Amino acid sequence: MKQRNDDFKERRDHLDYYSDEELKTYFFELTDQLVHPLLNLAFDYTSPAIERSVLMRMGFSSTEAKTITDKILENNLLSHGAGHVVFRYAKKNKLSIREAGLRLLEGKEIDLMVEVFKHES
Repeated sequence: MKQRNDDFKERRDHLDYYSDEELKTYFFELTDQLVHPLLNLAFDYTSPAIERSVLMRMGFSSTEAKTITDKILENNLLSHGAGHVVFRYAKKNKLSIREAGLRLLEGKEIDLMVEVFKHES
């Protein structure tokens, strides 16, 4: 393996004059620059696999989560988040999350959720 030149002192020259507080601020500025594009991707894009995972964490079985996600995808609501659709349905109808998900799984009132989210897009 080729020995790497030790250029640490040269690479850190621009940091020499920073106080500890300034270094901390600089670190978090750089961190924000790295994380910001990832957050934008997370807010703008999702997939059926991600949405199934969310539903499974909400207590649905994998087959239930797949069916609910498929129904939500068929009705162009996936961009709102499958868990969010189930949550909003439960809240609107004063149901538990599980009951709401099972109703949506059966196809009941999915059109209602299409209307609810249509006004928010």
